Amino acid sequence: MGLDTEIRTALDAAFAPTSLAVINESHKHAGHAGDDGSGQSHWRVEIESETFAGQSRIAKHRAVHTALGPDIIGRIHALSLQIS
Repeated sequence: MGLDTEIRTALDAAFAPTSLAVINESHKHAGHAGDDGSGQSHWRVEIESETFAGQSRIAKHRAVHTALGPDIIGRIHALSLQIS
């Protein structure tokens, strides 16, 4: 299972999103700091879920990081989040 599938599965389970995009942006950072050569180091997630209603931006980001867990987060150098 690829990291994109792992991310999607974890977020689907935690938030039942109405919209979810998991975008690998590693190719944009090839050769930069944090590029481990795996092609799976830089990610952008766009997620919409009723779960986030009324939460602060920081609370939303913390919830996503918690849902992904240390195993997934530990394999990501950069994670850009757009949460609504």
